[in-house]
Amino acid sequence: GSELRALKEWSILKMYFFVFADLSLFRFINAELTRGYFLEHNEAKYTERRERVYTCMRIPRELEKLMIFGIFLCLDAFLYVFTLLPLRVFLAVFRFITLPCYGLRERRLLQPAQVCDIFKGVILVICYFMMHYVDYSMMYHLIRGQSVIKLYIIYNMLEVADRLFSSFGQDILDALYWTATEPKERKRAHIGVIPHFFMAVLYVFLHAILIMVQATTLNVAFNSHNKSLLTIMMSNNFVEIKGSVFKKFEKNNLFQMSNSDIKERFTNYVLLLIVCLRNMEQFSWNPDHLWVLFPDVCMVIASEIAVDIVKHAFITKFNDITADVYSEYRASLAFDLVSSRQKNAYTDYSDSVSRRMGFIPLPLAVLLIRVVTSSVKVQGVLAYACVVLFYCGLISLKVLNSIVLLGKSCQYVKEANMEEKLFNPPPTGTPGKPLGKPQSKYKSSQEEKLPSSVTSQPVHQNESVVPQLVTSNSDQFLTTPDGDEKDITQDNSESKHRSTKKDLLEIDRFTICGNRID
Repeated sequence: GSELRALKEWSILKMYFFVFADLSLFRFINAELTRGYFLEHNEAKYTERRERVYTCMRIPRELEKLMIFGIFLCLDAFLYVFTLLPLRVFLAVFRFITLPCYGLRERRLLQPAQVCDIFKGVILVICYFMMHYVDYSMMYHLIRGQSVIKLYIIYNMLEVADRLFSSFGQDILDALYWTATEPKERKRAHIGVIPHFFMAVLYVFLHAILIMVQATTLNVAFNSHNKSLLTIMMSNNFVEIKGSVFKKFEKNNLFQMSNSDIKERFTNYVLLLIVCLRNMEQFSWNPDHLWVLFPDVCMVIASEIAVDIVKHAFITKFNDITADVYSEYRASLAFDLVSSRQKNAYTDYSDSVSRRMGFIPLPLAVLLIRVVTSSVKVQGVLAYACVVLFYCGLISLKVLNSIVLLGKSCQYVKEANMEEKLFNPPPTGTPGKPLGKPQSKYKSSQEEKLPSSVTSQPVHQNESVVPQLVTSNSDQFLTTPDGDEKDITQDNSESKHRSTKKDLLEIDRFTICGNRID
């Protein structure tokens, strides 16, 4: 009887268990299958996410428009060294020789622009002859004998050294130009130009050697059998994403990074041209070898473009920056070109590009002339006629490029409502004014010592013509304020620093924005 009772109770428990288990399981499954939600209850959040996706999709187009415009600006400044600069130097020397025929009625023997042109031409010629003492073949075999990991480290060190040379090189050239053209009361004061001139020659020569080592390392990578070095050097571009994407950026920092990417991409194009010239010379200008180099060249260019797109897309996403900011950057670059074409311009266009982007054309031009003259042998009247025709073609390309750029720049400046800035008078420097803060040493050296700098455009507080940088909580740094703002009281320093707005026209390649230079 007890066994029968226990069996009956067990069957009842099993029945209740399965009944309640089935009911809860079906209810859960039914709830999961029929459960609903309404996205419109958080419309702002999802709208913001959709805008971020649209921004990432717009970044490649807007970025490449800026890159193409910037590359043509660098090309215009680079062609200027080969085409118009020799003609301007010839006219300046001709004026200096024929000046006694017209009398000494003018106070200046030469105009400041003509003095700067003569110095550029003399530096170019001296450095070209100095480069003849550098053996490219010995350098190539010396670099080729190193291991792959050594070459990878050397190439990274060369990139860092190139940025350091560019940051200090333009200051050396600007110091030379200003020392040579500033008004002097005594003739003995002209002696100060000599040390500045030797510093400029030494800088251009060393920078040209540095770029030659870069080109040689890239040439070794192209000629390696397994292409392992080229792959490692291309992977270095993707390492750049890791170092840039996951850091805080303001719009000023992004402008600096965009200028750096433009300069880097144009320099890489010139380095690839040098590599192709050297390889074609070794193979007796066989056109079949050019098709052997073509896939590697395309691979390097494609990796550079892909890295820039991914980097800028995620930087704008993480920092809530819209894609329209690239049109502001393009307008700022266009403003430099338009302002340098005015009658009252106080800087040369190639110098403004150097300050804005960190691209200095003189060392690169010295190296390219050295490589071309050593690779291409000119013999006979027909060869010299071809050289003259090629020079005329370069002048035509320079003039055409300048006309198109000037038209596009006027369009961009008009779209950005920056026309009134063109008519502002240049700032007057105070020679006896001391440098205020060490934080602003880059900007101070250009605003006080060089009143011809285009980066020191005057900014009026009562005018809102130029598109200002909109600051938000996501665009600010929780760091110590810049040097120009350290005299603010301690209790309100952070809030006032957050409300400070910097004009894009005041930001060049090496201006310190926040806590970094990119």
